[in-house]
Amino acid sequence: MVDAHDVPDPEPGRTTERVPAAGTVVTDGLGRLLLVLRGTEPEKGRWSVPGGSVEQGETFARAAARETLEETGLVVEIGRELWTVEIPAGDGRVFEVRDFAATVTAGVPRAGDDAEDVRWFAPDELDEVPLARGLRDHLARAGVIPA
Repeated sequence: MVDAHDVPDPEPGRTTERVPAAGTVVTDGLGRLLLVLRGTEPEKGRWSVPGGSVEQGETFARAAARETLEETGLVVEIGRELWTVEIPAGDGRVFEVRDFAATVTAGVPRAGDDAEDVRWFAPDELDEVPLARGLRDHLARAGVIPA
């Protein structure tokens, strides 16, 4: 499933740069969801799942695990792919993000890299914070939170 929310058509003669990216949907035994407060665009100032760009020669799953460690201090085991979403950066780039289910295997949560904060949220707390656009719908469709 690709959710191309707000992806503008490129200007005539201009191509859109597609940037491969990956993230994780990390839950714990209490049903909480790990989110990071984004410190950079796109979605700066909104809570989202940990993630970022895929580096040269890296798989999407490996990038998801690396980005989660960099942003949260947590080592995770990557599970199944949950969804793919396209996120416009507003500068001619579109991030093609694949998000994976993941479980924590080691570490203590701490904000790092481009995350301003990291914390666990119960599903009912998600209405109280600004989420990345479309995130709630993706989480509900994947069965991570109640619809």
